[in-house]
Amino acid sequence: MARVRARSHEVDEMARMMRAEAEGEGKQGMLYVGNVIINRVVAECLDFKDVNNIHDVIFQIQGGNYSFEAVQKGNVFYQRSRTSERRLAQQNINGWRVHPARYALWYFNPHAPCPPTWYGQPHTGQFKEHCFYEPKPGTCDSVYRG
Repeated sequence: MARVRARSHEVDEMARMMRAEAEGEGKQGMLYVGNVIINRVVAECLDFKDVNNIHDVIFQIQGGNYSFEAVQKGNVFYQRSRTSERRLAQQNINGWRVHPARYALWYFNPHAPCPPTWYGQPHTGQFKEHCFYEPKPGTCDSVYRG
């Protein structure tokens, strides 16, 4: 059973986002980015209370700018998604979640060692250049469901 409902155009948007944010980190890196996107859809807490689908997550504005760098810079639209990327996105939608992004709501590339916290949230691990962060215990129980 899928973790979230996704229309065809949302699978495509998510695949394009995963590619734009983590193509250089291979399939595994793209899947981790997908984990974060789906976790934000299911999260009913913090900055993610009002984003209820993949499209809203990808185009969410926080602090006056888009949440994801690929949308800020426009490279999410650089190329169409490929079948392989749509398959990866569908894996995430269907429930694929693995550490360090299993419960992560944030990731970024610090171009340095990963800080122990990101906006007060604990570091859960790193994959290649991306550091992943999940909410503090008790602050976002919804992300741990499903």
